[in-house]
Amino acid sequence: MSVINLKIITPERIVFEGEIDQATLPVSDGEVTILPKHRSYIASLKIGEIMIKKGSEENSIAVAGGFLEFADDKLVVLADEAERAEEIDIAKAEEARARAEDLKNRVLQDETEYARVVAALELEMSKIKIAKKYLTKRGL
Repeated sequence: MSVINLKIITPERIVFEGEIDQATLPVSDGEVTILPKHRSYIASLKIGEIMIKKGSEENSIAVAGGFLEFADDKLVVLADEAERAEEIDIAKAEEARARAEDLKNRVLQDETEYARVVAALELEMSKIKIAKKYLTKRGL
């Protein structure tokens, strides 16, 4: 049976590297699931969850933008930011979300700053959702 060689990289580190059966990723126009022998594919990533499956095991990774390239059963994700569900500190993410909410309410005149703050807010909310889902699955 074929597998996919996946590597998820940020500017700071390698977040994941290994063989998987499938990956579902948030792309700019929706979501894509990559299976072995998928056609070559390049896309930009949006904020969301990368779901990785190997056998019956599922792992989630929060991602904040970047690009993916798939060819010859090799999937490379170059992410602006990525964090495994088990690494997410919910308390810190909640604090960051609260700060972003506060900033959002104060930067209405500067469209660029507003967009940056809204993106940060969206990322923190995504991290919280992914971490809580991870804890629920583990019964914690």
